Amino acid sequence: MLGYQFSKYNPDENAKTPFQQLLDLFMQLLGFTSGDAAEALHWLTQLDKEYKLTNKDYGIGDFIEDLKANGYLKENENDGSFKITGKAEQTIRKRSLEEIFGKLKKAKQGNHRTFKTGQGDEPNPEIRPYVYGDALDTIDYTGSLNNAFINHGIDNFSMHEDDLEIHETDFKSQTSTVLMIDISHSMILYGEDRITPAKKVAMALSELITTRYPKDTLDIVVFGNDAWQIEMKDLPYLEVGPYHTNTVAGLELAMELLRRRKNPNKQIFMITDGKPTCLKIGNKYYKNAFGIDSKILNRTLNLAGQLRRMKIPVITFMIADDPYLQQFVRDFTEVNGGKAFYSSLNGLGNYIFEDYERNKRKTVR
Repeated sequence: MLGYQFSKYNPDENAKTPFQQLLDLFMQLLGFTSGDAAEALHWLTQLDKEYKLTNKDYGIGDFIEDLKANGYLKENENDGSFKITGKAEQTIRKRSLEEIFGKLKKAKQGNHRTFKTGQGDEPNPEIRPYVYGDALDTIDYTGSLNNAFINHGIDNFSMHEDDLEIHETDFKSQTSTVLMIDISHSMILYGEDRITPAKKVAMALSELITTRYPKDTLDIVVFGNDAWQIEMKDLPYLEVGPYHTNTVAGLELAMELLRRRKNPNKQIFMITDGKPTCLKIGNKYYKNAFGIDSKILNRTLNLAGQLRRMKIPVITFMIADDPYLQQFVRDFTEVNGGKAFYSSLNGLGNYIFEDYERNKRKTVR
């Protein structure tokens, strides 16, 4: 039967339960409290007091019990302290992915200005409109026929190019990515929280890779005075320290991690808000936060050149708008042959995800 079937709208049919509504907010608060469950619950209680989030039938105490019953929260029997569980950590990553990746609109092939798009060889569940040049064996015939029936009717059946849909395909080749996150003190200076969006992007990217691109690898490196590797499960708890910015240490560790990866496709994503201000020489730190120090700059640019010779591009996401800081990023990018994005905090996730998806559809030699 051609046409649409309507039913009566019931606003309560798909409504979230009080627990689900509070869970959404609680997961957001955990991102701001670096995974501190007690502080997040304290904030939630204050928000409830001001905005009446609960009612006489369901209060914050009920919510806490439901968190424990559903495996999101565990309580220490000795001191009564709360700690989130592995299930909660995974939920935060999933919600970060939905929040960031869900905002990216599915675009037609060929709308990227920099990279050339090729055909993939591994189908995935996503469907998009056909574009001239797509392989015929990727056409979704069921969906295409359905479109033709809807658009042109059954009695005088015909099919046009606009009716065609295809299955998206991904390359089977692996990509190894190191995500570097700046945790120097400037990431929370001047009343602007830059670390929380960076953490959210890292959690979303790790969830994307482990679920959609399981053959890819993601290593996460944080850098302040020194650099060290962290696990995906550590991301919700990541905090800024009283550190300078040792970009060299971060790049050296990223380089070492990528050397261990055997596939040929390698890249570094670096999220930072400032210039390098620190080096470690032997057991001592060389620091200079006043302007761009030539000694630190030269070491950083030398590493950029080494990475270029190793065919490892560094994609830098600068979340600060100071002209002299952006000039450092331009110089670094020119030496490395990578790319640079000057992003607001709100647009950071979109930039990173679009670039990662774009690289997945590029043939790397």
